[in-house]
Amino acid sequence: MRLAGKVAIVTGGGSGFGEGIVRKFVTEGALVVLMDRDEAAAARVAAEAGENVRPITGDVSTLGSFEAAADLARSAFGGLDILVNNAGVAQPPLALETMDEEMFDRIANVNMRSIYNGARAVVAHFKSIKSGAILNV
Repeated sequence: MRLAGKVAIVTGGGSGFGEGIVRKFVTEGALVVLMDRDEAAAARVAAEAGENVRPITGDVSTLGSFEAAADLARSAFGGLDILVNNAGVAQPPLALETMDEEMFDRIANVNMRSIYNGARAVVAHFKSIKSGAILNV
């Protein structure tokens, strides 16, 4: 990987695949803003990964959380090059008639709206620097 000096936001970085992505990016020389809804998990991974990680608590279903993460990337590390949309929720298979709208909305907001929110928060910046990458896990 060619990540030395690159600045990335990784959503869902407090556990699972996201935690692994954060650790690998740091090993490869990236500077990472770790966004997770679990403040304690984000802080733990950031502390273990070292000084090149900044944790932020956020909800990927809201545009404001992505904007705050992008602001942190620029203020802490001087820029933003990569967005990794990793956060997601899983739901055991259910019969349609047992899934209520609230559950559907939660899944859709985390797994789909988050992709839109992330892009909205970073695309203008990426266009302005004529570079940038969005990875959807």
